[in-house]
Amino acid sequence: MLYCRARPNKTAELVQQAFHKITRPLNKITLFHNDRGNEFKNKIIDEILITFNIKRSLSAKGCPYDNAVVAETTYKTFKTEFIKGKKFENLTQLKCELFDFVNWYNNLRIHGSLNYLTPIEFRKWQST
Repeated sequence: MLYCRARPNKTAELVQQAFHKITRPLNKITLFHNDRGNEFKNKIIDEILITFNIKRSLSAKGCPYDNAVVAETTYKTFKTEFIKGKKFENLTQLKCELFDFVNWYNNLRIHGSLNYLTPIEFRKWQST
């Protein structure tokens, strides 16, 4: 599932806020896919992952193909289906459109890698 938060700068606090917005119990999350950005190299994020026993999924330095199936594919979809060609007048507009996109992505957009289910449908199917 896709979780997003928006602020003027990428920071560990922004990532922490995204974790706080997750409605699913954090101890049910097994993997955290991310790139090697500085916002992820932080004690705050490390503590969340350790506390909830969440494994970090990182590409090897300079090799984005290590986690390509999940993280890189998600990033590409986000860039091509949400960001490409858009200009946001302000952070408020970005946040509003981002909320709509994430809702659509998780609840309406079917994913071939999830047996043509939405992420929400797939998660429900997995838990039965």
